[in-house]
Amino acid sequence: MSSFLEKILSAKQAEIEAARRVLPQAELERLAARRSDFRGLAESLARPGVRVIAEIKRASPSLGPIRLDLDPAALATAYQTGGAAAISVLTEPAFFRGSAEDLQRARNTVEVPVLRKDFILEPYQVYETAAMGADAMLIIVRILRDEQLETLLALARAIGLDVLVEIHDETDARRIAALAPAVVGINNRNLAHFDTDVNRAAQLAACLPRGSAAVAASGIREASDIQRSLAAGIRRFLIGETLVKSPNPAELLRQWTALPVPTNLNPEP
Repeated sequence: MSSFLEKILSAKQAEIEAARRVLPQAELERLAARRSDFRGLAESLARPGVRVIAEIKRASPSLGPIRLDLDPAALATAYQTGGAAAISVLTEPAFFRGSAEDLQRARNTVEVPVLRKDFILEPYQVYETAAMGADAMLIIVRILRDEQLETLLALARAIGLDVLVEIHDETDARRIAALAPAVVGINNRNLAHFDTDVNRAAQLAACLPRGSAAVAASGIREASDIQRSLAAGIRRFLIGETLVKSPNPAELLRQWTALPVPTNLNPEP
């Protein structure tokens, strides 16, 4: 694991401890238990056609500031208007400039599922994710031990949260083989060095457990990137930077979601 990723995870651990002092886990558990309004991410992604999880992201470690002054509610509305299957919201504050408020403002404006994208390390954060109003959360395989991965995935399912399980290589794919995740994000970006290979998702899709829906993430900038993935058997995408920077994200999404899907990919599996 790179020193930079270690820095992110160290900051996240400190953030969790500070949050725990302000709001005990027992209170988060109580708030999470009150939820009955979860929107199904896996269900939305299973619908026919090109399905896009459109991301709200102010900044990133690799790019720096992207759009610090974005309006989460307005951007989420544009994404939904353009046909997004779901909205992803960065909530990590130190390196991505995100917040729970960004997620809440987005979700209060749309009807599609909203995914919390963060570095989830502990059960505390699973309850926190439900308490802040998210419908689903990201779990990154490479930052967790096997027992952590199993515990967090089982807890999320028990609460009612869908999970996007993120992998990057064959080792990650082998580690999730027995867990049967409904949705697997294949990150084209290597978190250790932040280099990106847009062909990685296509190469790894065949390694996924049977029944897992593949989502290609990172480095997708234009229709040709989507078409290349469609030809390789992937019709679901998580796209952030290009949409955040676009002067008309709704129209861009309309163009992408209108792309023809090979008949063997539509409908499921």
